[in-house]
Amino acid sequence: MTEIDPRHIDPRHSALVLVDLMERMVALPLAPYSGDEVAERAAELAKAFRAAGAPVVLVRAERPGVAEQPPGSGLLPGLAEPGDVEVVKRTVGAFHGTGLDARLRERDVRTLVLAGIATNLGVESTARAAADHGYALVFVEDAMSALTAEEHHASVTLDMPRLGTVRRAAELRLPG
Repeated sequence: MTEIDPRHIDPRHSALVLVDLMERMVALPLAPYSGDEVAERAAELAKAFRAAGAPVVLVRAERPGVAEQPPGSGLLPGLAEPGDVEVVKRTVGAFHGTGLDARLRERDVRTLVLAGIATNLGVESTARAAADHGYALVFVEDAMSALTAEEHHASVTLDMPRLGTVRRAAELRLPG
């Protein structure tokens, strides 16, 4: 694991990865942060990354083998902007079968800053695969949430520190 100083995120080699910020996910009863709180912090992070010239990756899930996706399966309105990378996953994490690794490498990304829903599912699964691919990881604790506060707390205190650096959004700094 590479310890990243969140006060010095290098936008030339970093990307923000926002997992499952879809209407139906944000509407769930989440803890310790509401879906709206997560979405607001994620949008602020995306704005900062774009301003610094760093890629923003927006991940959303599609259920395999169904004719139509459930209502609210698109990204939150207004979240995506031209130039963002959109990834559609059909598994818990964002790497398997999506081409995400190649899309990050062609942009010379080495560090991923992760946020989204749910902390212990989509975000953590994506992080584990990212670690296996050799990326340095930063987790934005207050820009993610889970179905219970206990699940969120377990991920951010037990699992994620073994994979990367856990910080709050206010602690991240990008030049620009």
